[in-house]
Amino acid sequence: MGESKGFPMALGLLCMLLFFTASFTSLIVRASDDADDAIFYESFDEDFDGRWIVSGKEDYKGVWKHAKSDGHDDYGLLVSEQARKYAIVKELDEPVSLKDGTVVLQFETRFQNGLECGGAYIKYLRPQESGWKPKEFDNESPYSIMFGPDKCGATNKVHFIFKHNNPKNGEYVEHHLKYSPSVPSDKLSHVYTAILKPNNDLQVLVDGEEKKKANFLSSEDFDPPLLPAKTIPDPDDKKPEDWDERAKIPDPSAVKPDDWDEDAPMEIVDEEVEKPEGWLDDEPEEIDDPEATKPEDWDEEEDGEWEAPKIENPRCEEAPGCGEWKRPMKRNPAYKGKWSAPYIDNPSYKGIWKPREIPNPDYFELAKPNFEPIAALGIEIWTMQDGILFDNMLIANDDKIAESYRETTWKPKFNIEKEKQKDEDAATGSDGITGFQKKVFDLLYKIADIPFLSEHKTKIYDLIEKTEKQPNLTIGVIVAVVVILLSIFIRIIFGGKKPAKVEKKTERTEASNGGENEENKENEEASNAPRRRTRREN
Repeated sequence: MGESKGFPMALGLLCMLLFFTASFTSLIVRASDDADDAIFYESFDEDFDGRWIVSGKEDYKGVWKHAKSDGHDDYGLLVSEQARKYAIVKELDEPVSLKDGTVVLQFETRFQNGLECGGAYIKYLRPQESGWKPKEFDNESPYSIMFGPDKCGATNKVHFIFKHNNPKNGEYVEHHLKYSPSVPSDKLSHVYTAILKPNNDLQVLVDGEEKKKANFLSSEDFDPPLLPAKTIPDPDDKKPEDWDERAKIPDPSAVKPDDWDEDAPMEIVDEEVEKPEGWLDDEPEEIDDPEATKPEDWDEEEDGEWEAPKIENPRCEEAPGCGEWKRPMKRNPAYKGKWSAPYIDNPSYKGIWKPREIPNPDYFELAKPNFEPIAALGIEIWTMQDGILFDNMLIANDDKIAESYRETTWKPKFNIEKEKQKDEDAATGSDGITGFQKKVFDLLYKIADIPFLSEHKTKIYDLIEKTEKQPNLTIGVIVAVVVILLSIFIRIIFGGKKPAKVEKKTERTEASNGGENEENKENEEASNAPRRRTRREN
């Protein structure tokens, strides 16, 4: 009886065990299926020699190495020398179409020695029929997409560029993603992901976080836009000779007032000021240094007569002043400057002339980009840095697959590197300052990426790069960027309008500048006057 009761229980436990085993096996199969779903994956666990082809072009002398990432047992493709051009390519088993469905491009890079000037992007090449050979791979080899980080001078961006065949003229045109995200400024591993959607959307991710979303058909997202404008200014349209673009004109009926004295000086002597009591009229401001002696090697025939160097007269320090006293100048209350007529609205004003619009003969319509297929991956870069490591290159048709690879291949390494960096900062006692500076740099790069600041992007990048080289300037650069932002906001709010009667103020300013220029000229002449030699020159 007991045995009969025990059998169903054992059978139940066996069924549960089989269920969990099947569930676990299913998870493994799914993970395996995800890996199998990858169109292309390169982990660089094995040496790249024989699988990747190094360009034989003479310009590309940079040596690629199969090397471990610093602090890991994980291998990657390493840029091993500074100031070199590098080129290497890997052909795919089958070309990848970009026209249908989702396509995900993803890879990791690590700037182990930092990055001041260099690229770390990948070119996704068209089939060889387009005119290239692996052993002759160079910067002219035709690609469909170029994607990845690039930083040098004013350039600091994660490029996304696609080449597209213009159906009107057959020419291939480069279309650059506008307002691209900036490159992380550290020595950690980072993963870059581009997701091309069938609805023409593009997502650019850095470390799994969306940094940019764009649409291939939008004129706001690519430069030049993929789709040309429907109309263009007529190149044959000319502005009429009688077209008046002046919004304001001098009032023709205005007359200079009778009491307007154009010859009155800007400044006059202040007669109300009296010489201070105790002023030493007969004392010079400078005297010969009583402690100075003629050098033993002074040759009067060669060097001329020796004269002691001058020092400030100590008696003048105790008095209000020395030398000839003169009354100071003050602004002339009668000064008005050159008279000019006030401005009035121009009755003949027609506005700013523009040529008429005509249909664009190069206009075409597309429902989606006509991408060329990807037949190979190539790295073709010029860099001043070494220590750039490429790893875990992926092409997939599902962003979930790319996410899975990020979680298993990139994130564990990144977390280890991040903790190690924290420990190093703490050991040197600079964690607070360094951490603060990194946050500041990241914030400044994000500010520079704001679309309406695009005209000032170069100036802000220059400031950031100077600060990265001289961290003690961090606070100063923050102030500089704030000043730039304030000037932009003021210009936006006030529209750059000048105050009324700007002509008179300009002339007064010019007159004032003229006086300052004369004074500066006199000072310059005085400073350039030959000085007495106090020692023999070698």
